[in-house]
Amino acid sequence: MENMQMPSMMPMMVMMFLILALYMIDGSNNTIGRILNYVLGFLDFGGQYPVATLMLAGAIMIILSTVLRSFATDTVGQAKNQSKMSAFNKELKQARMENNLYKVKKLTEMQQTMMADNMSSMNSTMKVMPYTMLAIIPIFLWIRYFIAVTVAEAGTLIINIPWSAAGVSLSRVLWFMPSWILIYTLISIPLGQIIARVVRTYQFRKRLQELDETETAEAV
Repeated sequence: MENMQMPSMMPMMVMMFLILALYMIDGSNNTIGRILNYVLGFLDFGGQYPVATLMLAGAIMIILSTVLRSFATDTVGQAKNQSKMSAFNKELKQARMENNLYKVKKLTEMQQTMMADNMSSMNSTMKVMPYTMLAIIPIFLWIRYFIAVTVAEAGTLIINIPWSAAGVSLSRVLWFMPSWILIYTLISIPLGQIIARVVRTYQFRKRLQELDETETAEAV
């Protein structure tokens, strides 16, 4: 039996080095962000609505990453693998509860092949990650410039949040990162789920339409 190929960590390492390199180039003067402001400046609203800008920038980043991943990832195939794995695990659990040793042995042998399919799917996702980061990191650096310069000059660094009556400064460092990153994360997580679901739904419908057209053509 062939050994399962574990997902390569090289794309993740490349991504981390890329982030560090761009941050070093950007520096405290926000060099890259300042240049990108000529392109993305239409999102800043003059710094008057920082939360709205974070939402729009987050939506652009998520759409870019989702679309790029969709070109390299077989979403329909992933869904099939997940469904098969879920049914397999249920069957294996039932066999163990019934102490059916023969069935457990057979299913355990099949498990290696199914896990290999999942690993292959994970590898395809990891390989495209550096390309998605090439699109995302510059926008992230622009947001950094937007907070440090545009919002600071507009005097709107303090925003109201549910867990603090006095509000919080977007430039304040909480734990080990600026608070704007935490707020952006809280905004982008649900937004990302919605956008990803919309993209997956579109891909599934497109795939079903292709299957229907194929069956119709074969029937003619």
